[in-house]
Amino acid sequence: MDNIFALAINNLGSPIILCFALGLAAAFARSDLTIPEAVAKGMSIYLLFAIGFKGGAAVAAHGLDTTLILALIAGGILSFAIPFIAFALLRFMTKLSILDAAAVAAHYGSISIVTFVAATSVLNSQGIASEGYMVAVAAVMEAPAILAALWLVSRATAGSGEDDRMDAELWREILLNGSIVLLVGSFLIGWITGEDGLTQISSFIISPFQGVLCLFLLDMGLVAGRGLRQARGVMTAPVFAFGVIMPLVGATLGLCTGLLLGLSTGGVVLFTTLAASASYIAVPAAMRVALPEANPSIYLTLSLGVTFPFNLTLGIPIYVAVASALSGG
Repeated sequence: MDNIFALAINNLGSPIILCFALGLAAAFARSDLTIPEAVAKGMSIYLLFAIGFKGGAAVAAHGLDTTLILALIAGGILSFAIPFIAFALLRFMTKLSILDAAAVAAHYGSISIVTFVAATSVLNSQGIASEGYMVAVAAVMEAPAILAALWLVSRATAGSGEDDRMDAELWREILLNGSIVLLVGSFLIGWITGEDGLTQISSFIISPFQGVLCLFLLDMGLVAGRGLRQARGVMTAPVFAFGVIMPLVGATLGLCTGLLLGLSTGGVVLFTTLAASASYIAVPAAMRVALPEANPSIYLTLSLGVTFPFNLTLGIPIYVAVASALSGG
């Protein structure tokens, strides 16, 4: 327990967390501080490209093996399975409708790439190595949760004429979502070019990475703070509690999976973090197409305003401490 508190305190003092806190405080104080949308989009593109490229280069150096393939399969299965648990928990704990519960569940089966990056930064600061190919697992875990949520809705609305949601537009949104295309595409480029390619552009994707991440998290803090301020009417105590309980449920599943796969301590932490995180980029875009009746103030505020800061401040230190104790790291 002391180790968890020490990690949490250390994490709270890091630049990326303090930048997020600044954005959150500015939003609550109703400051006019803003990050232009074009700048925020540019930072998002940069981070996804850098993450994917470095992951691809790491796979090129590591090579394909059974553990990598099993990790990809396990990530896909976990992403599809978690929404069923989240949906059942929401229906038990809250009074959310089937559509809102399914939309929220999809976010928790998918992943937050920024939470993944924050966990990677914590591992680096602690000197804990991890498998570079975990970014490929992150890419695999983006879409299955959306399919699981739509299956939940179609089962609940079967025979009502509202269950035909898997049209061409939705498939396009799922498979060609910008964040997925960029992450997978840059991963493939990094894999093809390997260490030589990474060396050629290292001054672009390695040195400035932490600074760009700080500004991006400042913007995330502003968005999360405004969402929390505007969603007071729908964020009941049970709904808010779900945003803290569900990441711990997902983390437990990710932790067990990482240990069964025989990943390193860092790999277990990253698998745990992926399973504990909630999407706020790819899935909201898909939900706007697939479940337009669902309330975005619920699923966006939960994923970005509750679960995201919980993982940044307390979740990741807990995952590091538990994974280190169980894996012998």
